[in-house]
Amino acid sequence: MCICINCYHIKSCTIYRIVLIQHNQEIQEKQTLIFTPNYILIDINIHQNIYNIKLEWDLVECSSFVEQPGCWLT
Repeated sequence: MCICINCYHIKSCTIYRIVLIQHNQEIQEKQTLIFTPNYILIDINIHQNIYNIKLEWDLVECSSFVEQPGCWLT
């Protein structure tokens, strides 16, 4: 599971935007991307079947993480 959803920096983070793009999620263009975290670790899970390959990205470690549960809701 991506730890970004409980991080204070979620709304301005460049890496979180990359994760959203990889998940084909809607991106709010109004966001000002002014924060680039340091020392991140992303797990990339590969799901494959006969017809396609799907990559699932989850940021699991970030030295810039500041816990603020539920901040992505506002």
